[in-house]
Amino acid sequence: MKLTILGGGGFRVPLVYGALLGDRAEGRVTRVVLHDLDAGRLAAVARVLAEQAAAVPDAPGVEVTTDLDEALRGADFVFSAIRVGGLEGRAADERVALAEGVLGQETVGAGGIAYGLRTVPVAADIARRTARLAPDAWVINFTNPAGLVTEAMARHLGDRVIGICDSPVGLGRRIARVLGADPAQAEVDYVGLNHLGWVRGLRVAGRDELPRLLADPVLLGSFEEGRLFGADWLRSLGAVPNEYLHYYYFNRETVRAYQEAERTRGAFLRDQQAGFYEQVRRPDVPALAAWERTRAERESTYMAENREAAGAGEREAEDLSGGYEKVALALMRAIARDERTTLILNVPNRGTLAALDAEAVVEVPCRVDAGGAHPVATGPLPDHATGLVCAVKAVEREVLSAAESGSRATAVKAFALHPLVDSVNVARRLLDGYRATHPGLAYLTR
Repeated sequence: MKLTILGGGGFRVPLVYGALLGDRAEGRVTRVVLHDLDAGRLAAVARVLAEQAAAVPDAPGVEVTTDLDEALRGADFVFSAIRVGGLEGRAADERVALAEGVLGQETVGAGGIAYGLRTVPVAADIARRTARLAPDAWVINFTNPAGLVTEAMARHLGDRVIGICDSPVGLGRRIARVLGADPAQAEVDYVGLNHLGWVRGLRVAGRDELPRLLADPVLLGSFEEGRLFGADWLRSLGAVPNEYLHYYYFNRETVRAYQEAERTRGAFLRDQQAGFYEQVRRPDVPALAAWERTRAERESTYMAENREAAGAGEREAEDLSGGYEKVALALMRAIARDERTTLILNVPNRGTLAALDAEAVVEVPCRVDAGGAHPVATGPLPDHATGLVCAVKAVEREVLSAAESGSRATAVKAFALHPLVDSVNVARRLLDGYRATHPGLAYLTR
């Protein structure tokens, strides 16, 4: 089975390959094709993968190419993990937004809109090419903003594109662990959009254990989201939000922490990863060891500004191991082998949330089998969550419309309608700042 990874020179690719190395079942991936526009990054990642595979018999073969059509042709699965503009683009997204006093995070608020505006046209082109060159392939989208990009690709691929994110999985795992339950046996009631969702229940043997967590201040203070949001706020909500909702609920504190930080997250990762790729160019440097050191630092500093603003302390060791690659492998197995499972995924709504239309991509539990991912019916969101979900989905739709039409006015509307952008004039300045910074936004002229 052939797996193509777009963005194959990306730093997290070894996580995916490591998961593949542990899969020995019939029908497993035997051929991995890495595609990237940067041949140097491809070579560096290929070195890491070769060292990972050195002691593994019959490891999946690895090929590299800068030719997109060659990478796609004949693929069974395609992982889309591109970053249009690179980490320099992410750092610029943060810088432009913070200069206007608003959040510049890569998936939330102004930064997420800028990232989406330059990514959607590229993702749509990939979707069209995949439909032509690998019509039977399943596309698993990692590219952020994941829900928005998945919805853009679904317009060309239908249900054969599925978005994934490890945030809901990590949240469910932490809650189960605090409650003394096996995460593999827990049924998580999670609903929302990508990076905008809430755990409303966690059932173990048919019993919802979340009320026990919310009633116990000691338990609430013993895991990351409890410290991040505070026990009183979680009890007020009656749910546990995805960590990214900290940007909404504590926006002023987070923006201030970002403004006061020595470097933004994007700038930190840009510099850190540049150092890694430079190291690995030297043949005497063990590539896998360099990657592992870099990854450990990357994971330990994740959302550091938010934790500092909330006084939440350091991340726990159990949360430094990633997880999105495990979700991706479970998804592939379910489709390729009909190994039925339930996963939290980004898929078209199809009536799951009454407040949104059928084609709106949502992040909800899905039953997965050989026919793809099928969202599980869920109860309605409370009013406060419905309002936020609808507002952010409206922004995503304006981004899609602007990307399709090239309309500057529609792009300004996308910025202005976002709950974390507080002025139409700020929205106009944001777009001007981003267009001056990113050549990929030159198309927004009409």
